[in-house]
Amino acid sequence: MKYTIKEVAEKMNLSISTIRYYDKEGLLPFVERSEAGYRIFSDSDLVMLASIEKFKQTGMPIKEIRTFCNLIKNGDGSLTEIYEMLLERKKAVEEEMVELQKSLDLINAKCSYCKETIEAGNEDIHTGMYFNK
Repeated sequence: MKYTIKEVAEKMNLSISTIRYYDKEGLLPFVERSEAGYRIFSDSDLVMLASIEKFKQTGMPIKEIRTFCNLIKNGDGSLTEIYEMLLERKKAVEEEMVELQKSLDLINAKCSYCKETIEAGNEDIHTGMYFNK
């Protein structure tokens, strides 16, 4: 099935400008053009857009997403490269998770301190909020 950019935007819940940006950045290598220059999208383009959105959710930069799209364009011969790229992204996300966990632990400690201080009836915030606990 073929779709216009407006139909794709509605179907994928994306703005038309976002889709145009992805195309301009080389993330949609298979999108065809009509004789008038309008983009014509296929079902496989919708799958690619969904993949792009998922990679964006992982924090993957556009440059890496472009590399991924180019590898897909090259076919099955690039599966090893795609796998290695995904492993690198996985490692980056795991490292981010460690840092986020540290932040969460700090916030939880400060919340506990505040709760204990309030329950004790001592609201002197400077006794330990920032330095001791």
